[in-house]
Amino acid sequence: MPRRKTKPIELFYFIDPISPKCWGLEPIIKKLWLEYGQYFSIRRILSGSISTLNIPSQRQHQELATAWDKTAIELGMSCDGTLWLENPICSPFRASIAIKAAEFQGMRLATVFLRKLQEAVFIDRIDISLQENLIAIAKASGLDENEFTLDLNSDIAAKSFQSDLQVSTDMYVDETPSLVFFHHDINDCGLKIAGTYSYAVYEQLLAERMSKQPKKAKLPELTTFLTMYDLVASQEIAIVYNWHPELVNQKMNELRVAGVVDKIPAKYGDFWRLIDRQVIGDAV
Repeated sequence: MPRRKTKPIELFYFIDPISPKCWGLEPIIKKLWLEYGQYFSIRRILSGSISTLNIPSQRQHQELATAWDKTAIELGMSCDGTLWLENPICSPFRASIAIKAAEFQGMRLATVFLRKLQEAVFIDRIDISLQENLIAIAKASGLDENEFTLDLNSDIAAKSFQSDLQVSTDMYVDETPSLVFFHHDINDCGLKIAGTYSYAVYEQLLAERMSKQPKKAKLPELTTFLTMYDLVASQEIAIVYNWHPELVNQKMNELRVAGVVDKIPAKYGDFWRLIDRQVIGDAV
């Protein structure tokens, strides 16, 4: 059997799973993967300062609620800040340990788990530091519940998370989200970008790292895109297809009337779920 060709670029994606800015970058990551995924692989590194991983005070809860609502308006991915006022996350670092536990069952399922965990936090306002909630998310993600529970409470999952934090320290990453582009044939420290920017910025950085303009892949049809993900935001569709929000709303409501999708309203924008979903392709 021929060996699988190594992609020229490795993308280190430093993410805090309960950061609204990381959530807001999801549409960009999806579009980058769909158009240029043939050129790069993604390695997610769980990051975040120790101070943000500790239990926030009541005053910080109000600040977090305000910041979440502001970020949702700025970046277009709905996140409901009232979580911090009505059902605050009691141990923020627990979510990261859970993601490392999910990774022991494979990166594909761990990616699904991460997405469903973010949906639970930002849309459903669930305290994802409670074990029963994490197990429910694991079950919905297709993970083995017993294996996940054992790993969640093991030292190895906590140590794996600590290893990710060490990678952040070693690479001088002190902000999430951050992306670092590495070229397999270039021995340097990589090309880093911290924060959130327009899609064109990430596209240009990829081209600079490759020293040439990569060829875009054709975007999938809308219904094909919807089969790749269980729940998709209007903002993700708008970014991926470069459509105006009104056009997104028109097309998705046509599919809803036709009985193809369900509409899930959120505080800032809508989400959509394909009614008859059969997963195809690789999602990120």
